[in-house]
Amino acid sequence: MFSTVRIAPSILSANFMDMERDIRMLEEAGADIIHVDVMDG
Repeated sequence: MFSTVRIAPSILSANFMDMERDIRMLEEAGADIIHVDVMDG
């Protein structure tokens, strides 16, 4: 039985002033999901 590999790049180093552009680039590059880092401390 094989597991499916999914690509989940992080947006930690994305340009937060132009987040839409960066997310579109990830989608166009084939990202399955986008990883959001939460830093609380």
